[in-house]
Amino acid sequence: MKNNLSIFNNLRPLTVGFDDWFDHFDTMLGNPSYTASNFPPYNIVKTGEYTYDVELALAGFNRKDIDVEYHYNLLTVKSKKQEETKDEDGNMIHRGISKRMFSKTFTIANDVEVKGAELKDGLLKVSLERIIPEHKKAKFIDIK
Repeated sequence: MKNNLSIFNNLRPLTVGFDDWFDHFDTMLGNPSYTASNFPPYNIVKTGEYTYDVELALAGFNRKDIDVEYHYNLLTVKSKKQEETKDEDGNMIHRGISKRMFSKTFTIANDVEVKGAELKDGLLKVSLERIIPEHKKAKFIDIK
C-alpha cells in the first residue's frame, strides 16, 4: 500500500524507471517497524575513485556462520542458525562472545558490482566497484 503523503510520490510523475527506489523509501518511511539494527557494527569505506568496502565486525563468527547474498540491488549479510558448540573437551563454562542471529541489508546502486567478500580477524569485508558504462562517461566533442 502506497503512502499518499510521501514526498517521493510528488517526484514519481517527473521520473522514469525509479519506481522500485520510491517503493523502497516509502517502505522505510511508512513502516514504523522498519528500524536499522546496530548489530553488527559496520563501516562503509570509499577505497578508490570507484571502489568501496562494506566492513562488518563479526568477532566469533567464521565463514560457515555467515551468508552474503546479493539480489535485486540488495546486499544482505546474515548469520546462520548455529548448533550450540563446546570447547575441545566438550565443556563450555562461559560464553561471553555473542553469536546472536542478525541480518543487515544494504541497498546497492544499479551500476555497482559486488566483487567479493573476505573474513579476516573478525572483520568481514565485502568489496564493491562502481562500473561506469561508456555512454555515461564524460567525452569531448570535436567542434567543426
